[in-house]
Amino acid sequence: MNIQAKKLQLLIIPMNRLNERLALIVVVLLLILSRKSTPEFQVGDILFQDLDCGPPCEAIEAVTSGYNGAQLSHNGIITDIQGNKFSQIFVVEAIGEAVIKTPLDKFLERSNKVIVGRLKPDYTYMISDAINYIENSILGKPYDYIFDLEDDTYYCSEVIYQGFQVSDSTQNLFAINPMTFNEPNSNNPFVHWVTYYEELNTSIPEGELGLNPGGMSQSDKIDIIHTFKKPSGMQ
Repeated sequence: MNIQAKKLQLLIIPMNRLNERLALIVVVLLLILSRKSTPEFQVGDILFQDLDCGPPCEAIEAVTSGYNGAQLSHNGIITDIQGNKFSQIFVVEAIGEAVIKTPLDKFLERSNKVIVGRLKPDYTYMISDAINYIENSILGKPYDYIFDLEDDTYYCSEVIYQGFQVSDSTQNLFAINPMTFNEPNSNNPFVHWVTYYEELNTSIPEGELGLNPGGMSQSDKIDIIHTFKKPSGMQ
């Protein structure tokens, strides 16, 4: 090997090592940025979900748009954090037949079109009592198929609403309004709701007080702190 070749080899070796170090730095930076892009969740954070469950979800989303136009049909609240992994973060939600506790990773598997709300600092004092009530008095109760705030069954938004009402009802974190089951700009109920309530053998509770995920996401007492994936319609 001539002198020029040896000099070139000596130059290439440190360059390769430099490239390896630069590549390692880039990987570390990407890991740091990915961690920063997902916030450190807190007990009391509220997850608003675009569930894509067909006609029921479409009917709910059509009535009230959510934060920045998001179409939201479900929500749940973080009540227990046992570690940093999503499998160690637990969400209480009313879904299926009852109020249940679901690991965050399973919640997101259902749909990752989720935005996360957090109470503004003036209202965080309410979280402890609200979570205590939800965990000890609502968890395990039957699902509220009729959407009645007065009985001892619960739909998704009702779980969160009742928890914070017990904590401090004077704050009115989430407004309740007369519910409508009608198609927009119409006095005719969605076909889905007609069939739904016929099967329950009860009348449609048009005009009764209630709330939904879209309306709750627009509360001026929470901040939207994170978006996993944009729900449909969100700007």
